Amino acid sequence: MERQVNIVLYEPEIAQNVAAIIRTCVATNAKLHIIEPLGFIFKKEEMNRASAGTFDLVEYQLYDDWEDFCEKNPSIDLFCISRYGEKPHSDFDFNSYQKPVFVMFGKESTGIPKQIIKDNYENTFRLPMSPQTRSINVANTVGIVTYEILRQWDYPTLSKTEVQKGKDYIMSERWKDEK
Repeated sequence: MERQVNIVLYEPEIAQNVAAIIRTCVATNAKLHIIEPLGFIFKKEEMNRASAGTFDLVEYQLYDDWEDFCEKNPSIDLFCISRYGEKPHSDFDFNSYQKPVFVMFGKESTGIPKQIIKDNYENTFRLPMSPQTRSINVANTVGIVTYEILRQWDYPTLSKTEVQKGKDYIMSERWKDEK
């Protein structure tokens, strides 16, 4: 099994956050796992605009509940991000993992259930932040953590130059002709 970032959302409540996460998953070739129940109706029509038209491009799987997720993913190493983690995300050596990495993000109102964090505490981390706040928006956190993992892997399968307009676009000054 080759390396891949897998984003696990535990009972997300806000459709716009999930749509933004879909866009990040498409941009990073990450797979999205969504554990129900959800705080919104998960439909393409509702998600496509907020995900910048990337809904059809995301690889995702829905799960009925936590038990369903565990049954379908029995041998994974689960990483959790929580304000209760004691190590920053950047302290983990993801290069040592040659198999897919699964990172769980909790619901917006209450996070990941405490028992799941306790069961995976050695693989629980946090984003360093000011003491005046308890968390950062989940969609932003997904982007930060995903790109840290990919940075450690030297961004496999991702382009490091502009592809759609070409890497020489700015220097060629073709942009001056655009309206």
